[in-house]
Amino acid sequence: MTNWLPDISRGSGPVYLRLADSIESAIASGALPAGSKLPPQRNLAYDIGVTIGTIGRAYALVHERGLVAGEVGRGTYVLNRSETQPGEQTDPLTVSLSGTRVQDAPADKIRFDTTAAPDLGQGKIIAGILAEIGEQHLAEISSYSRTFPRNWFEAGRLWLARSGWTPDVENIVPTLGAHAAAVAVIAAVSAPGDKIVFEDLTYTQVSRSARLLGRRTLTVDSDEHGVIPDDFERLCQQQHPKIAFLMPTVHNPTVTIMPHERRAAIAAIARRHGVWLIEDDLYGGMADDDTPLLASLAPDRTFLVNGLSKSVAAGVRGGWVACPPHFAQRIRVTHKMITGGLPFILAETCARLVESGTAHEIRKQSVEELCRRVRIVREQLQGFDFASHPHAPFLWLKLPEPWMSGTFKNAAFRDGVLVDDEDEFKAARGEKSYHRVRIGFSSPKTGQELISGLMILRRLLENGGSAYDGEI
Repeated sequence: MTNWLPDISRGSGPVYLRLADSIESAIASGALPAGSKLPPQRNLAYDIGVTIGTIGRAYALVHERGLVAGEVGRGTYVLNRSETQPGEQTDPLTVSLSGTRVQDAPADKIRFDTTAAPDLGQGKIIAGILAEIGEQHLAEISSYSRTFPRNWFEAGRLWLARSGWTPDVENIVPTLGAHAAAVAVIAAVSAPGDKIVFEDLTYTQVSRSARLLGRRTLTVDSDEHGVIPDDFERLCQQQHPKIAFLMPTVHNPTVTIMPHERRAAIAAIARRHGVWLIEDDLYGGMADDDTPLLASLAPDRTFLVNGLSKSVAAGVRGGWVACPPHFAQRIRVTHKMITGGLPFILAETCARLVESGTAHEIRKQSVEELCRRVRIVREQLQGFDFASHPHAPFLWLKLPEPWMSGTFKNAAFRDGVLVDDEDEFKAARGEKSYHRVRIGFSSPKTGQELISGLMILRRLLENGGSAYDGEI
């Protein structure tokens, strides 16, 4: 460790900025050569008479400048400037919409930040279907999709049917995945300035898309049973939202399943106040849960969306939405306007996967594989507080003291694992801190990779004191 101390008497501006500039000058002059360790934050704060928060801000700033790197349990080290590259320049809108995930995930990291369907070799099956379509529909795959074959709608009816409820085929719209379906619904039944309700934790890709469309977001409180009806009623009375986007079955990221009574209450409130409902059921078909869908309780105002990404194959971008009566044409046109249109080869592939029964068989195999992984995860993280579901590809982990969500995420990244912090799932700013991270485990290719990643996380969880000295 170097004995270097900064001179913060020079320059102007906040102390943390002067300190960061002093560190940069020392690196440029060679006083802090590549590989040297910066003083621990507590020590430096004491030596120069400032708060540890000031030191933390300065260290974070020189990290953003690409001058240093933090290693959990070891400290902060000066990088070799010849090996570093200038940071990517992004505009504020890009930053606000991109969330907290790494935009280009390094290839050497274990990915626990995705919940796409596990690789079971289904790529070969899909390749065979693509080859068949290529032989049978040369004209269709080389042009725009101007007509939609009936089997695309029948496939959606089969895939969306659950818990004793089946949508009518005339109310089905094929889409480029569940995300595109939800965004098309928001665009079709609301206008710029309208308010959209999201759970306080949610799939934020949709809430960010809604903001990009000029809609305003509201958040409704939830508990261990999902959305709290009284708070939803309050929002409807005071804010007059147009739509509510909800995930009643295996909620992402909390894995909550909303009970029947509460779903009935939410449906009644929505009907009373004229609020449309979007029910995201991506994990529902995997859950083996027979709780009635919102779409069956309020078919007159619920848009049910689902797709193949979590249980069959994310790459085929297949999804459907079941609409209330007389809305299918509006959603279909809006989806085309937003996405540019549905490619024939993808829609036909998804339809054949479902109608042949192949998609249901792959989903069954995916669930079996996820059950095996859940058992491994529960064993490796035994003793820690987390919520999980036997068929879900993720868990919601409570961090022990003194870890905070973002700090743990950074520590995991630097030790080779990508996870999602709680901010990735917050639809809007709020007062709540959950001190949790989501661990998705469908991506690792082998059991050994899965266990290796979990061992890294367990080591971090057991050594929380490193969060302060090693993280910047």
